[in-house]
Amino acid sequence: MVETMDELIARVQQQVYRLTDLQEAMGAIVVGETSPDGSVTVEVDGNAAPVGLHFTAGINKLSPSEFEKTLVETARAAAARAMAEKAALIDTFNSESTR
Repeated sequence: MVETMDELIARVQQQVYRLTDLQEAMGAIVVGETSPDGSVTVEVDGNAAPVGLHFTAGINKLSPSEFEKTLVETARAAAARAMAEKAALIDTFNSESTR
């Protein structure tokens, strides 16, 4: 329970700071994933949007369908890791909010 207006203002300001920190941390997420054969690397941000795509000469050995599969699976893995990082940040934020 809040005793005074000053305490209420301090509490609200602390929550604003925490939300700002959470937003910055989520905005800083960049995850890279490389295919098992090393031919494809996909980087995604915290929203799982692609921000980088890199290929090695190894893609020359892949058929079009193998290339497609490798690219999609690598992007999916990167997106899953980014979402897991984001979820962990949110879980931490929520657990600290209940204290």
